[in-house]
Amino acid sequence: KQKMAELLGLRDECGEGTSGAPALAASCLADNRLNLDVYSDGCCRFLQLFKEQRREVVQVEFLRLSSNDCLLDTALGSVPHLTHLKSLVLKGGHARDEFGSYQHGSLTSLPPDFGNLRCLSHLDLSFNRLSTLPSCILHLPSLRVLLVSHNSLVTLPEDFGCLTKLTFFSAMKNQLKRLPQSIGELSMLHDLDLSENALEFLPEEIGNLHNCRELDLSGNRLLSIPDSLANLKSLRRLHLHSNLLVTVPASLASLPNLSRLDLQNNCLHAIPAEIQSLPFVHVRGNPLGETEPSSPQAGNCKASAAVVMHSCISSGSFTVTSEGCAVVLACGIHFYFPPGAASDPLQICFRSLTPDPQWVKLRHHDVLLSRVLELQPHGVQFQQEVQICMPFISPQTPHRHEVVVRTFSGQSWSDLRTTVKQIRKPKNDVACCRVLHFSWFLVVSRLVQNECKVPKEGTLLFSSVDPNIKVTFPLGVTKEPRSVKLQVLPVSAEEIEEITGNAGCRASPLLFLSQDSTVDFLKPVRIQLPLPSGVTGLNLDRSRLHILHGDLEGQTWKDITSEVVLEFTHLYAVFEVTHFSWYWLWYTTKTYIGGIAKKVYERLRLYQVNFIALQRKKDPEQVLLQCVPKHKVDPVLKKLQDRYRGPEPSDMVEMFEGEQFFAAFERGISIDMDRPDCVDGRLSFIFYSHLKNMKEIYVTSPVDRKGQAVKGQVSFYRGAVPDSIPEDASRRRKGPDSLWLATLPIKLPQLKPRWDENSGPLHGFSFPPLNLGNAETGYLTQANLLSIARRVGADWQSIGLNLGLTYQQIERIGYNNREDLNKQILDMLFSWAQQNSEDPDCVSRLIKAMKDSGRQDIADEVEAIIELGRQKYSESIRRVGLEQESSTEDSAIAMM
Repeated sequence: KQKMAELLGLRDECGEGTSGAPALAASCLADNRLNLDVYSDGCCRFLQLFKEQRREVVQVEFLRLSSNDCLLDTALGSVPHLTHLKSLVLKGGHARDEFGSYQHGSLTSLPPDFGNLRCLSHLDLSFNRLSTLPSCILHLPSLRVLLVSHNSLVTLPEDFGCLTKLTFFSAMKNQLKRLPQSIGELSMLHDLDLSENALEFLPEEIGNLHNCRELDLSGNRLLSIPDSLANLKSLRRLHLHSNLLVTVPASLASLPNLSRLDLQNNCLHAIPAEIQSLPFVHVRGNPLGETEPSSPQAGNCKASAAVVMHSCISSGSFTVTSEGCAVVLACGIHFYFPPGAASDPLQICFRSLTPDPQWVKLRHHDVLLSRVLELQPHGVQFQQEVQICMPFISPQTPHRHEVVVRTFSGQSWSDLRTTVKQIRKPKNDVACCRVLHFSWFLVVSRLVQNECKVPKEGTLLFSSVDPNIKVTFPLGVTKEPRSVKLQVLPVSAEEIEEITGNAGCRASPLLFLSQDSTVDFLKPVRIQLPLPSGVTGLNLDRSRLHILHGDLEGQTWKDITSEVVLEFTHLYAVFEVTHFSWYWLWYTTKTYIGGIAKKVYERLRLYQVNFIALQRKKDPEQVLLQCVPKHKVDPVLKKLQDRYRGPEPSDMVEMFEGEQFFAAFERGISIDMDRPDCVDGRLSFIFYSHLKNMKEIYVTSPVDRKGQAVKGQVSFYRGAVPDSIPEDASRRRKGPDSLWLATLPIKLPQLKPRWDENSGPLHGFSFPPLNLGNAETGYLTQANLLSIARRVGADWQSIGLNLGLTYQQIERIGYNNREDLNKQILDMLFSWAQQNSEDPDCVSRLIKAMKDSGRQDIADEVEAIIELGRQKYSESIRRVGLEQESSTEDSAIAMM
């Protein structure tokens, strides 16, 4: 052994020995083990050892070589002579390209005489370029563990089942499309990992794996699974997530040892009751409770239409053919393309956008219920209508509002005919519409709208919210037919009294009339409004009754009582107009009623909200900011109390739907000014009552105050950023600081060490260049990862596990850097990044891992970085003239 160590370190024909090499060689040679994959010239060292100390080398039982080594093929010729070999690792991933990405090994086959390794029980050929499984493997009689993950295998040999002693087999991340029937002969198999392949069906024989404890079939294209899986009585964990399953056999519920059944992100519209009752089943991301998309051709296309599952994190695509298909995105959006909708194969690109009030123009009393969905290509005409179903957050006032899907034409937004459906599990509502072309879509709640076509013969229109409200169009009211819309906003006496402070004020429901013509009607239109609450024709004092006419924006209200002829019945007031807008009937002793009406109208559009500023208990430098509607404050705080602490919520303030506000950290606390949502040092928010107005950010102090607490604050401002920072945040400002809304205290304990490339946490670390993702969807660079690492804190282990690192890897990272939390974070994050740099979905996985670890703040930051990179890429393409001429819609969105 000493001689072998000397040879490994000093007598190297491939290069000169270096000082300390014997010790290093001895560290990789322990008893009967040779760990040579840690050397760039490990195969050369192995050949030298085999040449000069053959008697000792052939006794080795454990051998590790890098398949990135240029001498691998030569070394493989000598390996079959190691007849005592029990474990052989020939993995790739030990070399990196010029960008620092791991490279797959060069291994494409094995010499036939590898079958002579009669003692070999463990073989790892992961991260190589195998397109077929070497036939010699089937002649290894003692093989128990076989790993061929991250290769290019399309199929397995038909006689694969001859490996009867196999207990563990992993072929994840290959291109397997089918499995041989003989796989059922692996009677000793305990663990089978076939995840992230292209399997479309499973053989019935897979049910013969009676000793199988864990079966991972996630990330394939399975439409169904065989009933024979119910025969796997030893099965404990069954992973079927991210497939295309439309059904699962109820017999799975009878498996006696099953402790986890993962059915997430499939196309299951229903799950057998026996399975639903299991406490360990996971079903998120399925369209449960929904009916199949209806269509005249639905009955003819069920067999031929492909059902496709795609993940919706920030961007993605799928392909539609002339056969049609149903598509379910993991974010809950559903599509149905009937057969013939697309004449040729068409790639559909989708992404979710944050609504921008400069572009998404809400009407008065509208409530935004979803993010913006962009579908491309814009303007392509389908041959048949495509159904889109978008999930939304149910509005708080369903009796006043109705839910519609709104689309952007490139010039303006318009409402689509919408049907609302309910999904039982997970409990959710979706708004469904049908379109012939794609653009931008969102879900809003608007005042209930009744409409009709007015012919020259006249017609009658009444409100479905309050049938007592009627509009009568007489004969000859118009020359050409025109469309008229009617909306009603009920206003209770309690609301009027609370806003005005006057119990004597009463008002009718607020009526809004609009038409698609700019020309007034030829004859007066007769309007009937109910008298205000408590007022009848018997006790009516006409001097107190006022008809108000408001402009389209509700900014001015004119008393037109003297300009119209009022008629009264016991319950109604009737008058005639030729111009459409807002109309309101008031009953009060006040003389200047227009100002009161404007105040009430504005208050009806406002939401009472509170601001909260909480700090994570594990890491106080992580601050969560949120603007919460008043009625949701207690439930939100209760949900967060286990992980966060902080001051009481701010005093109540009022905000409009879609209003912009800013958060500024003051008095010795600062944030990263390079954040995309940072404007002049302040964080920008948009308030939407039914969407989460929340951000979690990393804060620090620009001044080094070791051992001392930093007592700072965060202030919230309405609209624009004030010119100066207020010194006193405890009282309402005047003048330039009149936009101030609230201030909450932030207290930092002793700050963590600063991250510096020359000292501190980064000292001793050297990272190769990294570019995760791609140019079109945006890169994450080394600098981005360092920025992310600053914010991870004590959650690094949870994040690492959600990224796919094993418990053993996490423990090793923790032990190797046990004196430095920051080095633990860096080691975890960059180890994962380098292993997954070639994975096109690695950024999406990083975002999901952050969300699953409760770090929405980091997930938001990564999405913002990717979105910024995507925009820069698009701009560069346009700048060099490589992009095709933009459509009208593209031009409009570019102005956003």
